[in-house]
Amino acid sequence: MSKSAAENSWSLDREVVIARVYDAPRELVFRMWTEREHITRWFGPRGFSCETFEMEARVGGRWRFEMRAPDGTVYSNRIEYLEITPPERIVFDHGSDQDNDPNRFRVTLTFDEQANKKTVVTLRQLHPTKARRDAVIAFGAVEYGFQTLDKLAEHLRTAG
Repeated sequence: MSKSAAENSWSLDREVVIARVYDAPRELVFRMWTEREHITRWFGPRGFSCETFEMEARVGGRWRFEMRAPDGTVYSNRIEYLEITPPERIVFDHGSDQDNDPNRFRVTLTFDEQANKKTVVTLRQLHPTKARRDAVIAFGAVEYGFQTLDKLAEHLRTAG
């Protein structure tokens, strides 16, 4: 796989990193990110709903979905899968559901197995510019990211 310009110029001032430990086996946690029937139930911040229109969690596949905020605002999204290495790693580009979105960013998810069947998920976002990274942080992306990972933990309790 060839590296993108973003990966070749990886810079901490364009990056957002969040992580969470789950009391669940790595294979199960990985499946929650790749199976439509699961991800649609938990993905997104508290109070947001998620509607999937298309999902092919495979290299070259895409996930098209909308998230509806509590105030009714609808955010169209498209994820394009670049790498899927079960149950260790998923890499995708995430942006709005339009071609050539200038704010599209790269996400790298890693799933690290720990003792006692626990899993550490680390989510790394690489934004196109420092200004864009700063804008998403100001919008609440870090807090929304933690809320999303919390919702996954809640879903895992019933999905196992």
